[in-house]
Amino acid sequence: MQTHLSENHAEIELTKELYQSARDYLDVYQMYDLLGEKSLFGHCIHLNEREREAMADTKSVAVFCPTSNLFLGSGLFDQDGLREQGVRISVATDIGGGTSYSMLKTMDEAYKVLQLRGQILSPLQSFYMMTLSNARALSLEGKIGTLEKGSEADVVVLNSSATPAMKLRMETVETISEELFVLQTMGDDRTVANVYVAGQQRHPDI
Repeated sequence: MQTHLSENHAEIELTKELYQSARDYLDVYQMYDLLGEKSLFGHCIHLNEREREAMADTKSVAVFCPTSNLFLGSGLFDQDGLREQGVRISVATDIGGGTSYSMLKTMDEAYKVLQLRGQILSPLQSFYMMTLSNARALSLEGKIGTLEKGSEADVVVLNSSATPAMKLRMETVETISEELFVLQTMGDDRTVANVYVAGQQRHPDI
């Protein structure tokens, strides 16, 4: 199940008016037993303490949607606070309110959101969130999200020198982490060199 939760203050107040018997926004879902390992809640910016504890206890997932949050001015996602309380986290574009389909651009904005929070998002963590972390959030880690034997061969090949600016920046790169940071902060659709679906090349068309 995927839905929204505590994206902005107006939404929270409206929910309180509509469901006056609920303890808070999350309780609207909790009353109907909709919390659990396969429950994904988009945004989760303005959660209260009880909601955080309930999400952690039920292993529900808080879905970070940075481009949407910035575009709508909803607020800043508290990644470190949620992790410290044991809340599972994934990441998404939320193109309905966001500005890009690209997970690279999404993580670029995620980096900026967390900088404003005084929190750190490392390149290795970013690529983990885009791949295996999201697969785990969907309970599909046995099929997707890794290059392990037996996983479905859906692979995106990225070119870290795809644009003139990226090529220039790559001249000073010395580690894989630095290269991933270039991809995360400067990459877009031009960075995608090849796409394989079920082991078959789908992009570019040849």
